[in-house]
Amino acid sequence: MPPKDHESHRRWSLTIKINPPELKDNTADAQRLALALASRLGGGSVRIGLPLLRQLPSVLRSSGYHVTCVVFKEEANWVLVSVKAHTDHHPLLGLAVDLGTTRVVFRLMDIEEGQSYGELSFDNPQIVIGPDILTRIHYTERQGGLSDIQALIVNGFNEHIVRITADAGFRPHDIQLMAVAGNTAMTHLFLGIEPRNIIREPYIPAVNKPGVFKASELGLKVHDEARLYVFPNIGSYFGGDLLAGIVFSKIHRNQELSILVDVGTNAEVVLGNSDFLVACAGAAGPALEGGVSSIGMMAGPGAIDRVGLDDHGRLTIHTLDEKMPVGICGSGFIDLAAMLFMTGAIDIRGRIVRDNGKVKVKVMDDMNHLIIVDAESSGTGEDIAISQASLDSLIRSKAAMFTILETLCLNVGLSLFDLSIFYVAGTFGSYIDPKSAITIGMIPDLPLETYKTLGNSSLGGAAMVLADRDLIAEVDSLRDSITYVELNVDQGFMNRFSGAKFLPHTNPDLFPSVKIP
Repeated sequence: MPPKDHESHRRWSLTIKINPPELKDNTADAQRLALALASRLGGGSVRIGLPLLRQLPSVLRSSGYHVTCVVFKEEANWVLVSVKAHTDHHPLLGLAVDLGTTRVVFRLMDIEEGQSYGELSFDNPQIVIGPDILTRIHYTERQGGLSDIQALIVNGFNEHIVRITADAGFRPHDIQLMAVAGNTAMTHLFLGIEPRNIIREPYIPAVNKPGVFKASELGLKVHDEARLYVFPNIGSYFGGDLLAGIVFSKIHRNQELSILVDVGTNAEVVLGNSDFLVACAGAAGPALEGGVSSIGMMAGPGAIDRVGLDDHGRLTIHTLDEKMPVGICGSGFIDLAAMLFMTGAIDIRGRIVRDNGKVKVKVMDDMNHLIIVDAESSGTGEDIAISQASLDSLIRSKAAMFTILETLCLNVGLSLFDLSIFYVAGTFGSYIDPKSAITIGMIPDLPLETYKTLGNSSLGGAAMVLADRDLIAEVDSLRDSITYVELNVDQGFMNRFSGAKFLPHTNPDLFPSVKIP
């Protein structure tokens, strides 16, 4: 029976049988194993730390020199993380992490087989300092602030590592590898690295390629020798989470011209194919996350996530978990704006039409509001209404989004109509209806089959790194191949932005499928 080493799948675990020592071959145990592993791994040296050196003689002899090893890449060389008898079926686990500003998501994996044992998400504990990156960075400038805010996220990790391993029937000590993908600021805060210069001109991170750490260095309570890989970033506003998303989408391997959009606090965009990649980031997120309206909310129970029209042209709504409506999330807001526009309840500027005959208009605080759900039907006991100010903010956000996409294409001499695949990542991408987004002019008017939802691409890319030992080198190469475009130096950006602040746009030729009412 061939050894179960999964070499064809390029796993981080290898089962290897080496020749035992004898009088005519008195190579030391550690060197014997290191040379055999290096040969199988295609070169480089293999470092074995003191804790494993102490175990090695007994493990090798009791197993008949037939062992399963976990290795990890550290720059050009390798480190041995663990070694066990090939007959020992104790699990070898990895933990993929999407380190978000608002939410953290874990995926527990078997690094021998590549299978998932489940996922767990939780609020980023640093929210108690502030919901946004800027507040958290300013907090680090206080005495002890950086260590305090780092402790919050590390303690949050440890608490939920206990939960996810217990739920799968394992222990935290079984986790031997971790891969973490987050934006540039979150990476600094997680590692306890001073982030203050990220938000000060000329906006320079302390580090772009954090690399590999011993998990215990950060206080993470997993396997004693566990290694932690942190995805690199390109700059202050283009982080490892988007690099992980590129890996997951594989746009860098495809011939087709593709674009990847991840909407959070910023809109981060990558355009290209196997020949080139260009990227940019810009502020287009808050309204699309439902964060600028008094009834705006993140996707959750009772959030209006879908808005449509019945046969009589009246609004219909759907809420997450079928709960009574309590607010509206980003995807619902986009649907709502599209339906309001198509029924004439708002005009091409996004202004509320008072006598529209479809949706009730009410003046509150000297401002027009559209009543989406009346008090009797809402879960709050009050009207759910969208103000003119909220609609104005959505118009600015959608205009910024389209302008970012258009500007990036123009920078390489292409049109948005040249795109073959449009990937939408993140929670926002999971819910968005492309037809509604096209109707309001937020994304280009492409065939609906062009749009592909990726889900949590940051988590997906981190998981891929734990399943394929060749991907770390690919990530580094990928990072170095991306051209980053600074939008604030593009002289035509504001002109294009002004043109996009209409529904769907001042140039109707850009949106031929949208029939303006």
